Amino acid sequence: MAKSKLLRMDNVSIVVESLDESISFFEEIGLKLEGRATIEGEWSGRVTGLGSQHVEIAMMVTPDGHSRIELSRFLTPATISDHRTAPVNALGYLRVMFTVEDIDELLSRLAKHGAQLVGEVVQYENSYRLCYIRGNEGLLIGLAEQLGNK
Repeated sequence: MAKSKLLRMDNVSIVVESLDESISFFEEIGLKLEGRATIEGEWSGRVTGLGSQHVEIAMMVTPDGHSRIELSRFLTPATISDHRTAPVNALGYLRVMFTVEDIDELLSRLAKHGAQLVGEVVQYENSYRLCYIRGNEGLLIGLAEQLGNK
């Protein structure tokens, strides 16, 4: 039997409290809303192991069409844990990183959505300017601006 090969990474899922505010935040970064849906029923709970569930989701896609973030708001069962304030060195999934044209300009726009710089914007050699922010709902987001390719 032939070994199955990986085709692509489909999406990263992020559980949020407010779907509308999170959609607005990720649209400000530059993602586009691809669609919204409500997922419920026994079949979906069998996938997640949660049993019967009722979840609102929004699929956000990057401008190149290759990467997606699935924003999920659980109506039932209720969320039971909150990792949003975990420090950068916590175990588990850490953050999503986006490459942007102008970090300073984007930081200015994201501040209007409550985003805060975690440390500072730093330059790595002559390659990148990088930073982490706590964005909408405390989500940790990485931003990278490639230098020299403008």
